[in-house]
Amino acid sequence: MGSLFFLRVFTLLLDPNSLYADETQYWVWSRTLDWGYFSKPPMIAWIIATTTALFGNADWAVRISAPLLHTGTAIWLGLAGARLFNRGVGAWSALTYFTIPAVWLSSSIISTDAVLLFFWSGALYALARLRQNGRWVSAFGLGLALGCAFLSKYAAIYLLIGMALAIAVDAPSRKALISIKGAVAALIFGFVLFPNILWNAAHEFATVSHTAANANWGSDKYNFDELAQFVTDQLGVFGPALFITLIAGTIFTFKEGLSFTGAHPRRLLIGFFLPALLVVTTQAFISRAHANWAASAYAAGSIFVVVFLLRGQPWRRWILIGSITLHSLIGLFGIAMALNPALAESAGLGNAFKRVRMWPETASALTEYINQGQYSALAFDNRNDFHQMQRYGTDIDTPLTMWLRYSHAQNHAEAGWPLSEDITGPVLIVSERPEEVPVIARDFDQFEPVGEIRLPIGAGRERHYQLFRAEGYHRIERTREYEAEIQAERDALEALKAQNQP
Repeated sequence: MGSLFFLRVFTLLLDPNSLYADETQYWVWSRTLDWGYFSKPPMIAWIIATTTALFGNADWAVRISAPLLHTGTAIWLGLAGARLFNRGVGAWSALTYFTIPAVWLSSSIISTDAVLLFFWSGALYALARLRQNGRWVSAFGLGLALGCAFLSKYAAIYLLIGMALAIAVDAPSRKALISIKGAVAALIFGFVLFPNILWNAAHEFATVSHTAANANWGSDKYNFDELAQFVTDQLGVFGPALFITLIAGTIFTFKEGLSFTGAHPRRLLIGFFLPALLVVTTQAFISRAHANWAASAYAAGSIFVVVFLLRGQPWRRWILIGSITLHSLIGLFGIAMALNPALAESAGLGNAFKRVRMWPETASALTEYINQGQYSALAFDNRNDFHQMQRYGTDIDTPLTMWLRYSHAQNHAEAGWPLSEDITGPVLIVSERPEEVPVIARDFDQFEPVGEIRLPIGAGRERHYQLFRAEGYHRIERTREYEAEIQAERDALEALKAQNQP
């Protein structure tokens, strides 16, 4: 594990790629610390602020906590496995988690999953200690880890579900949690989380609303394709053999029957991974779900599959060893692709890196257009481009703003830097969305094209912007009638295109 940790750190130092747009957004948050942000709780911003204060503002300094957090998570899981079962289980659990495909990828970027899993696993270890020895330090650690997990990502709600199930199926957990020490842990959890609750209340529960909007339950129901895609993705997230083992082991454990007396550490672990898998799988069927939305399942899941594979016939252990070996080879291959863009292109994997390439060059191209005219502001129609220019457009002196498509801000960029009607003088519109150009034009008295930017980003793809000089900004109110008119225009355009097709 130590060698892999240093390899991952070394990879970050040499990585020629830029930050992903979400990473850049987190970095923007870290410049102004708060108890919450538009789409996420604050912990990731606090961590980035710490690492960049210590190591500078380079891209690797923004990401450096990722391998540190995953190493810490592996250690927590190893300690938890040793407490719940034995040291052998603990050691294999740490190595298994540390080498699953998702962790190889997540160690190269800074994400809320890396932060959540660290505190999640710390909470699991604290619970394992509390159910075993009942000491006060374990209660304090559990409350603190729970609070920090919620300050990392609201998917920490599955931790509370897991503890509720632990109370039901595991007698030592029941005794530990339904006690004075359990109550103190709950109080500490509430104390840590309370400032974020106040922040949400002061901001109309923006983060909670954004999380609910991500569920997208207003879309078409019963999406079998999305369901199949999500389940297939989990084979890549956890590894094919380990994911199948996780499901099979759960079924075998349920077949043993339920008992509400005595110690049942395997059933305890099921409570910490099965709810997330069931909920997100249902979400995928109802609407959609990204592959990482159930990532929290694979902390306790790593211990569970190790316990299952270390028991019984010797071939089970070969599945574990083979999975660790396969995942490590895949991870090393991914590192080679990330460090050598030309190699990735020749291997047909350039598309995987298109979102992290050519951002400094994009900023330079925009700067050239800005210098050709006297603009009062730049306005973007895509938050990703906006945030990338906040980081890589250091030579751009013109204020960066966001044009708002809808009646209310849909993201942090629109909430923090909306294009104001008070701006006088021309605005350079940087549009990445051709379908929105006619809508943007409605908000201005004058609107004319001045050029475009095309930059190759690999795999035959390019980053393409249409540029417009616009003056006289008067934002039209986004009423139902307005939206209906926009939709009617788009439907008419689609019908015309269909008629002109041979």
